[in-house]
Amino acid sequence: MYKPETIKELLERSPLNQSITLMGWVRTFRSNRFIALNDGSTLTNLQCVVDFEQLDESVLNAIHTGTAIKVEGKLVESQGRGQTVEVQVSSLAILGGSDPEKYPIQPKKHSLEFLREKAHLRIRTNTFAAIMRVRSALAFAVHRYFNESGFFYMNTPIITGSDAEGAGEMFKLENEDFFGKATHLTVSGQLEAETYAMGLGKVYTFGPTFRAENSNTSRHLAEFWMIEPEMAFYDLEDTMQLAEDFIKYTLGYVLEHCKEDLAFLEQRLEDEDKNKPQAERSPMRLIEKLNFVVDKPFIRLSYTEAFEILKHSKPNQKKKFKYPISEWGADLQSEHERYLVEKHFDAPVVLFDYPAKIKAFYMRLNEDQKTVRAMDVLFPGIGEIVGGSQREERLEVLEQKIKTMDIDPEELWWYLDLRRFGSAVHSGFGLGFERLVMFATGMGNIRDVIPYPRTPQNAEF
Repeated sequence: MYKPETIKELLERSPLNQSITLMGWVRTFRSNRFIALNDGSTLTNLQCVVDFEQLDESVLNAIHTGTAIKVEGKLVESQGRGQTVEVQVSSLAILGGSDPEKYPIQPKKHSLEFLREKAHLRIRTNTFAAIMRVRSALAFAVHRYFNESGFFYMNTPIITGSDAEGAGEMFKLENEDFFGKATHLTVSGQLEAETYAMGLGKVYTFGPTFRAENSNTSRHLAEFWMIEPEMAFYDLEDTMQLAEDFIKYTLGYVLEHCKEDLAFLEQRLEDEDKNKPQAERSPMRLIEKLNFVVDKPFIRLSYTEAFEILKHSKPNQKKKFKYPISEWGADLQSEHERYLVEKHFDAPVVLFDYPAKIKAFYMRLNEDQKTVRAMDVLFPGIGEIVGGSQREERLEVLEQKIKTMDIDPEELWWYLDLRRFGSAVHSGFGLGFERLVMFATGMGNIRDVIPYPRTPQNAEF
């Protein structure tokens, strides 16, 4: 079959008065004459003008919203408003019909909740097409950044016997006889990535991870994608710098390459905000928010410094925080993180040296015996987006931490071997990809930035 140009390619080339062939889906058909055609390559519909007197009536009657068609004709300057060029159609063929009585994605405003129930068709709306093009661009930028930075891409196991987080929120597999031990779906590829970093130097994973956490919220999924770089010979300062550079690069990439989609999503967010109370509206426009992160140096401060700021802040003293800050060692919540970013510093923030009791076993213990070399990157409107640490490279310290946290050392014999044979300082971080997509698109629910969300009581499609 002849492969037609995409609408995006055609609009960029604009070959006026030349014969062209296009395939796509009808968005609207009005006056038996004007077809708004879209093929997913761009937000822009291309107007195709048919001569209904010359078109077979059976073909004409089959053109509805959702119909897949092939058109041939010439690209000419548009005589009407709303577009600079249009196609004068010489022939039109129906590739796949669409019953207007049954097709659910009609040209009107649909709620996000309704569209989640039609996840297999919602990609044909402007909103979801824009989101998924931005998601695709971000994924490409992730791989490009690490490739240009000398990292090697590796694939860590989906099925594993280790629990990197130690939280126990795992999907267990009912096949102990098959593997000879208890197994589950991975919550993180970090531990396995560490082993490869200690041979290849710098590696990263970018793949699906799973959490059996019964959190029915706008920020949690049971299946999501994680970006996890691990670097030999990197300390925490190196890792904080890498995280900042990485985020600026990926967001800068979509700012450059997704202008049309970002402008549409920005307008969508503004329209949505008009129906919200002032206090719940976005403090910045979408593109302004992305530039805010790309252009501003990230502020770095210790957990202890942040604790003192929060403890003496007006919201805390006036009991405006849902979770008051009183005792050192408290696990900071999103409201605290956003206060630091949006109110106190007016810049992205990197917190480091967290209390050991609220962090995982693999994080390097500091000399004070109270804190670990952990770091989180905090963003406006979202709070934590990156979590990372310098890993504990000392065998005896790691063994003691494993014992204290009641973890079976036999399950991690291979992980401990990294400290027995050629141990060295090494670090890494994890970034939930959907959180990054949420930030880049301005969407308020994580279920709207992944094609088929998996949440409690929902595994449809």
